[in-house]
Amino acid sequence: MVHMSSAKYTELGAFLRSRRDRIRPADVGLPAGPRRRVPGLRREEVAQLAGASVDYYNELERGAGSQPSDQMIAALARALRLTADERDYLYRLADRPVPASGGMTAHIHPGMLDLLQRMPSTPAQVITDLHVTLVQNRLAVALLGDQSGFRGPRASFVHRWFTEPEARLLYPESDHTTQSRAFVADLRAAAARRDAKDTEAAAMIRTLLQVSPEFAALWAEHDVAFRRDDRKRIRHPALGVVEVNCLNLFSEDGRQRLLWFTPALGTDSADLLDLLAVLGTQDVVESGP
Repeated sequence: MVHMSSAKYTELGAFLRSRRDRIRPADVGLPAGPRRRVPGLRREEVAQLAGASVDYYNELERGAGSQPSDQMIAALARALRLTADERDYLYRLADRPVPASGGMTAHIHPGMLDLLQRMPSTPAQVITDLHVTLVQNRLAVALLGDQSGFRGPRASFVHRWFTEPEARLLYPESDHTTQSRAFVADLRAAAARRDAKDTEAAAMIRTLLQVSPEFAALWAEHDVAFRRDDRKRIRHPALGVVEVNCLNLFSEDGRQRLLWFTPALGTDSADLLDLLAVLGTQDVVESGP
């Protein structure tokens, strides 16, 4: 168990309290409720939003307990709608290195989180330009599976698509060739948009060229195209094939995307998507957008 300096822990607790006090429940999709003494969030509400125990979060605000993990800091930053500068400050107060822009702990713009929060009846999630899922709403988990458990290169669905056969169970086999081409073209566009000093995308491409003959053959064709909107057929373990429109909203720098899924016209997908709330989260986790 690692403990930080008392001064930093005291400042971390004070900073968390100050950020909690400025957020209204409605800002994060929570009801105001009766007998609320302060306009901000309660401690137990922040704990709930961050996936932490109430006791642990109370310790953090009191300036006690163990050093929070990178994942916990990222979750707190999202729960409290921190700006990028505030998120970096929180990492430094916790004596953790500020993460690079990619990966599971990447900072999500508060505006994207707000939009995601306002789509409770639509499967939606935020991903990076390398198809690392950062956050999903409940219906996205129900449709696509929980993607929060992947780490390292496997966090990218594109990496899993070309290295793990189980990842392809999300789509009917007849759609695999189309999906492969789209993923490669999108990855080329995303990599070109990044800074010339970027190593994350370059390392991913280098690995896939070495381990996947399919990826190498498609990469040699030099197709380039961002995935802005698609019509997809998704295989669900209980509902069968659900045909949806997948729409994308890009962040200003192109590094993150809000994806949301609507029923395709002329299909029974609207009724199937309505069943998601009843069926709950599916057990399949080897999936992706």
